[in-house]
Amino acid sequence: MAKTQKNKATSYHLGQLRAKLAKLKRELIMPSGGGGGAGIGFDVARTGIASVGFVGFPSVGKSTLMSGLTGTTSEAAAYEFTTLTTVPGTMTVHGAKLQILDLPGIIEGAKDGKGRGRQVIAVARTCNLIFIVLDVCKPLKDKSILENELEGFGIRLNKRPPNIVVRKKDKGGITITNTVPLTHCDHDVVRAVLSEYKMSNADVAFRQDATVEDLIDVLEGNRIYIPCIYVLNKIDSITIEELDLLYRIPNSVPISSKMWLNIDELTERMWTELRLVRVYTKPSKQPPDYSQPVVLREGKCTVEDFANSIHKDIVSQFRIAMVYGASAKHPRGQRVGLDHVLQDEDVVTLYKR
Repeated sequence: MAKTQKNKATSYHLGQLRAKLAKLKRELIMPSGGGGGAGIGFDVARTGIASVGFVGFPSVGKSTLMSGLTGTTSEAAAYEFTTLTTVPGTMTVHGAKLQILDLPGIIEGAKDGKGRGRQVIAVARTCNLIFIVLDVCKPLKDKSILENELEGFGIRLNKRPPNIVVRKKDKGGITITNTVPLTHCDHDVVRAVLSEYKMSNADVAFRQDATVEDLIDVLEGNRIYIPCIYVLNKIDSITIEELDLLYRIPNSVPISSKMWLNIDELTERMWTELRLVRVYTKPSKQPPDYSQPVVLREGKCTVEDFANSIHKDIVSQFRIAMVYGASAKHPRGQRVGLDHVLQDEDVVTLYKR
């Protein structure tokens, strides 16, 4: 691909090469063939409403930060590879119980299996949020390497799924439509990619100015889209002027796990990125209970989801709900059904038949 000139005459060939490369990477992520013997697993039981995974090179302060946030002892020392398996812990933020996973440090080439990197990144794929912990002395270089490792394993950081629809059909050839101008690829490249995936009859609709990689991600179907915060640790070793430069890195929060500096900003940023919704219960003719909110994930926060999170039998006896808060149309509350979408800090009263 590097030796091929990029012009209209070679776009079809380059599209095929990109598709072949993606298929080879898929084999690395999910290798075929018989399994080996049993080994030490990194996976842990899921607890809490959401999970946050710490990813980074050895000796960047992941274990120190984990121990401070959760109170769980994660061995920390001055030598590399102190943590050899996943160490779970829990912390409570705004009434929501979150699971924190301290993953072993990874090295360059982890996506290819070096240093048990595949097991580490496989656990990261299951997290709702990733903290990439970086040393402030060399943040950009390490950030680029770690992003490359995670991208190679099918993780897309701080991205949304491409707005591309591919529908297979029995006959009629390839039909390509786009609602916006395509500046990063043309129809020949799209046909080349589809031919590599042995798709000769399909409807492809582009609803955004997508790249070839976006199309391949949709065809592969195994990509995981996870929000990410870049935690720039050890700010106690730099100057104020250098700290101002660090804030220019997108989605970053400079901290010091050793001196416990700026942890409040990190916690609030974590809550924002997880996009959780707190809903308070209100017994009939009584004040709301603000001590223990029911925490729901954004996108699954209807009255039905709220009722199921309390008890699964409530929906079968549901009559109506009174909602107070941002999602209600009236200050004194609104009567709603099961499909009503709740917002953060709403108050709900459920009535049975």
